[in-house]
Formats: sequence, C-alpha cells, structure tokens
Amino acid sequence: MKQGIHPENYRLVAFKDMSNGDIFITRSTAEAKETIEVDGVEYPLVKVEISRTSHPFYTGKVKLVDTAGRIDKFKKKYGKFSK
Repeated sequence: MKQGIHPENYRLVAFKDMSNGDIFITRSTAEAKETIEVDGVEYPLVKVEISRTSHPFYTGKVKLVDTAGRIDKFKKKYGKFSK
C-alpha cells in the first residue's frame, strides 16, 4: 500500500450488525463513540442496522408482504367481537 495517501484516522474498526449481533472487522475512517473487545483486542465500534449477514438480498430470506392474507387473518381472529 502506498504511504501517505490514506487519512490519519484510517484504522481497524469493528462493525456490529444490530439485527443479528454479527461483528466484523475492517479498515475504515468511520467515527466511533464506543469501543468493543474482540479476541482480546479493543476496537472502535460502529453499529449498523443491516449488513451482509442480515440483508435479504445476500441471505435469500425475502419477506413477502401478503396484505390480503393479513386482513383475512385479522377478520377471522377479531370478527367475533363485532356487533
């Protein structure tokens, strides 16, 4: 790698997927307010909502929204309470 072309804060950072708890470490300049210890080494921690381990495109677990089925299920469940 060429010297002097990266920003000063280019370092190893731990990213934590908050939806499934997966942690991966990579180089980044992302600002971090917290730290985490992984395998005895302390890293700056950046929390992310979705990553490669939880994204539907990569996992193949696409959620289908069936609005008609949900409405029928609601009516069946709570229909007995209607006047």
